[in-house]
Amino acid sequence: MKIRRTKIFITVVAMVMTVSCFAQQYPSRLTEHEQQIESIISSMTLEEKIAMLHGKNMFSSAGIPRLGIADMEYADGPFGIREEMEPHSWNSLHLTTDSATFFPTGSALAATWSTDCAYAYGRAISHEARLRGKDMLLGPAMNIQRIPTGGRTYEYLSEDPLLSGFLAVAYTKGSQDEGTAVCLKHYALNNQEDYRGFVDVRISDRAMHEIYLRPFEMAVREGDAWGVMAAYNKVNGRWCSENEVLLNTILRQQWGFPGMVISDWGGVHSTVDAVTAGMNVEMPGERFMGKPLLDSVMAGKVSEDVINQRVREILRVRLTVKPIAKEEANRIPTGNPAEMATALDVARRAIVLLKNEHLLPIDPKRTKHIVVVGENAITKMALGGVGAGVKTKCEITPLEGLQQLLGNQVKITYVPGYKRYAPENPFKRESPIQPADKKLMAEAVKAAKRADIVLFFAGDNREVETEGSDRKVITLPSGQDELAEALAKTKKPIVTVVVSGGPVDVSTVDKVSGALVVSWFNGSMGGQALAEVLTGKISPSGKLPMTWPKQLEDVPAYATGSYPQNTTNEQGDIFVGLVNNRSNDRSQQLIANYAEEGLVGYRWYDSKKEAVAYPFGHGLSYAQFNYSNLSVTSTIEGMNVSFTLSNTSSVDAEEVAQVYVSYPYSHIDRPVKELKAFKRVSVKAGEQKNVTIPIRRSDLCHWDEAAQTWMLEPGKITIKVGGSSDNLPLEAIAEVK
Repeated sequence: MKIRRTKIFITVVAMVMTVSCFAQQYPSRLTEHEQQIESIISSMTLEEKIAMLHGKNMFSSAGIPRLGIADMEYADGPFGIREEMEPHSWNSLHLTTDSATFFPTGSALAATWSTDCAYAYGRAISHEARLRGKDMLLGPAMNIQRIPTGGRTYEYLSEDPLLSGFLAVAYTKGSQDEGTAVCLKHYALNNQEDYRGFVDVRISDRAMHEIYLRPFEMAVREGDAWGVMAAYNKVNGRWCSENEVLLNTILRQQWGFPGMVISDWGGVHSTVDAVTAGMNVEMPGERFMGKPLLDSVMAGKVSEDVINQRVREILRVRLTVKPIAKEEANRIPTGNPAEMATALDVARRAIVLLKNEHLLPIDPKRTKHIVVVGENAITKMALGGVGAGVKTKCEITPLEGLQQLLGNQVKITYVPGYKRYAPENPFKRESPIQPADKKLMAEAVKAAKRADIVLFFAGDNREVETEGSDRKVITLPSGQDELAEALAKTKKPIVTVVVSGGPVDVSTVDKVSGALVVSWFNGSMGGQALAEVLTGKISPSGKLPMTWPKQLEDVPAYATGSYPQNTTNEQGDIFVGLVNNRSNDRSQQLIANYAEEGLVGYRWYDSKKEAVAYPFGHGLSYAQFNYSNLSVTSTIEGMNVSFTLSNTSSVDAEEVAQVYVSYPYSHIDRPVKELKAFKRVSVKAGEQKNVTIPIRRSDLCHWDEAAQTWMLEPGKITIKVGGSSDNLPLEAIAEVK
C-alpha cells in the first residue's frame, strides 16, 4: 500500500520533572481513612499487628476481630473466580454455589485492544468476587510476553507495555469501581515459568522501566491499584519479595503507591529484609513473617514503626473495601447471565482472522456439509494444567457453538483426528509433541472427502500451556501438522482454527489452509462467539497482541542466547513444590540476562528486519478499511492524531486503528517504531468516520538512567497510522520542542 506522508510541525513542550512527563496522578482512594487507621493501630497489640502480616488460611489473611476489622479474603485468579478451597489445603470444598464465569484469558482480552472491554471485564469479575465474599482479586496478570513459550503467556496481556498498561488500567478501574481490590501480578519481570523460583533477572534500568515496569506504573498511577503481588524471581540480585528498589524506591516512592504488597504463594525468603523492603503479607503461611518476625521486633532487629507502616498499608485497603459477612458469601450462585454476556462480548472482539482466501464467512446456502476435525473443537479450557482455573457451569465449545447456530441448516460431522495432550500426572510432564494417530487421521481424511468444507481445530490446550513450566517448542502438538497435510490431500477447502493462549508454529497449517483464525482460550461463551464469526453474523475484529514468529530461533530471548538457561537443577517449580508440601529452599541461582534490552517483540523484528509469520497488531476483517486525511494538532497533554477511516465494504465492522511513533533523529537508541496510541472504532458499511486519537506526553518519554526519571527528548518524530504494525499507510512529521 502506498504511504501517504504529510509534514506537520507541532510543538510539545519538553519538561524535566517526572510529574510533568507522566499522566496526572490523582489522590488515591486509599488515603481517605488515615485518622481512623492511626486510632486502630494505637489500639493494637504487637501480636495482633504481626498476625496481619501473614496468611491465616490458604486464601485469607487475618483482621482484628476485637476491633471489628475483618479478615482479608483473596480471589484466585485473573480470568475467573476459583472454587472454594479447604482452609489449609488445595482441596475443593465441593460447594454447589461456587461455579463462576470463565472469562477469556489475558491474551484474548488483549486481542480486543479495547479499554471498554477491559473495564467491563474487570467490573464483571469483581461482581462475582463480591458475591463470593472476596476482597482482593489476584489479577490482572500483566507481565510482558517476552517469550511465546511462556507457561503463562495465555494469562498475560501483550508484548507491548502501552497496550498492556492501558488494558490493565481499565481492568483495575472496573474491578475497584465494583468494590474488589486488584492485586497486580507478578511484580516484576516474571517472564518465564521455567526456574521462576530461583532465576535472577539482570536488566538495565531503562529497559526495566520502559518495557517491564511500565504497565505496573500505569496501573498504579492512573488506575489507583490497591494491591500488588511480588513475583517469585530475583531482579538484579534481590528477591522480588525483599527487593528494596522495586518495593520501596520505585513502587512506593516514585509511583506513590499507598497500598499493600502480598507475596506470591511461597515466595518469601526472609524476615527482616522482606518486611523492611515493603512486603506486607506473606502468603499463604507464616514461615518468615509470623513468629520469626515477632522475635525480630522483640530483639530490636525490626522497628515497630516499620510494623506499624506495614499494618497501615493493609488497613488502607481493608477500610476501602467493604467486607462481606461470611454468612452472606456464596449464597447467590455466580456465573450469571450478566457476567456471561460480558464474557461473550469480549470473546467476540478477541477472535483474530489471520488469513482469508475467500473461504469465510461460511454461507449455509452454499455449504451443506461441514466436517469438524480436531479434539480442540470439543475440549473445555476452563481447567487444566497447574495453577488457576475456573469451575464454570457453562462453557460452550466450538462444536457446540456451530451446532447451535447452523445445526438446522447444515450437516455437521465431527471426528477427533488426534488425541489431545492430557498427562496422567500434571506435575510430571511428557512432551506433547507426538506423531499423528494413524487410525484417527485416516478417519478424519475419510470424513473430509465427503465434506464441502473442513474446519480443522488445531492448537494447544490448558495442559500444554500451563503455569509452572514453559513450552519447549511452539510446534503444534499431537501430530497436528501431519494431520493437516493429510487433510490437504483431499483437495477440500480447509479453515484452520488455532486454539491457544500464545503463538504456535503455523507454517504447515498456513500452507494448506485457505483461512486461518485464532480463537484463544476464549471463555465460557467462546464457542458461540467463534460460530458467529465463522458464519459472518459478526465480522472478526481482534488484533494480535503479540508477534507470531516464524520460528523460535528468531525470538529475541532465544536469538541472544539468554533463554532457555542451562541448569542441572533437579528441584521442581516453587508453586508445584508448595502444593506437594516440598521445601521452599531456593539455594541454587540462575542468571537470566535480558540481552535484548528493550527490543522485545516487534521492536526486535523491526530492528533486525526479521520476517515473521504474523506481525503485532495484525488482524483481518470481512470489511475493507481505508485510512486518509491525517492531521496532527498540539494539545496541553501532548497531541491529537486525526484521520478519516472509511469502510468501503457492504459489511458493518469494527477496526482497531493503531498509532506508532519513530524517532529518526534521536540522540539515544530507539526502536524503529513504538506503539503510542490506539482506538477501536465501529464503522458501518459505506460509512466514513473522522477519528481522533490522543498521544500523551507521558507516552513519548524515555527513562533517563543518569537522572533516574522520565525525560522528554526534543526533536522531530514520525507519526504512523494504520491497521497493524506492518500496515501503516499514513505518516506525518511532528516536532517536539
